[in-house]
Amino acid sequence: MYQRIMVAVDGSDTAERGLQEAIKLARDQKARLAIAHVIDIVVVNGEEGFSETVMDTMRDYARDTLDKARKAATDAGVDADVQAPEIVTSGYRVADKIVELARDWKADLLVIGTHGRRGFSRMLLGSVAEGVVRLAPCPLLLVRGA
Repeated sequence: MYQRIMVAVDGSDTAERGLQEAIKLARDQKARLAIAHVIDIVVVNGEEGFSETVMDTMRDYARDTLDKARKAATDAGVDADVQAPEIVTSGYRVADKIVELARDWKADLLVIGTHGRRGFSRMLLGSVAEGVVRLAPCPLLLVRGA
């Protein structure tokens, strides 16, 4: 049914749950799996608020997150493509970038974890999952946190 499954990871427990679901689906469907991580650069007062040292740390975290996700897939018998950790959101939202990656990779299913925040915390923090729901170019599987 699905041939190209993409999952977005950020190192959180919720993203890990999404990754495990994507791995199970990819294995069951004999589908290709792509794992994506987006580095979120916050723009403050019109300028990127990070030094190159902080960016290097964020890139290292992204590589580590992607390496762990790929290992989990490989350990489960699923080969995974990994989207480069250099992808950043300077100038637009994380959800927009995830949707762009899914579209460019021609995903036919996108898997993303959702923290299920409500009320003020959702308003304050925003919701990557909600943004992806609004823009997804393909069916979307949302995996809730524990």
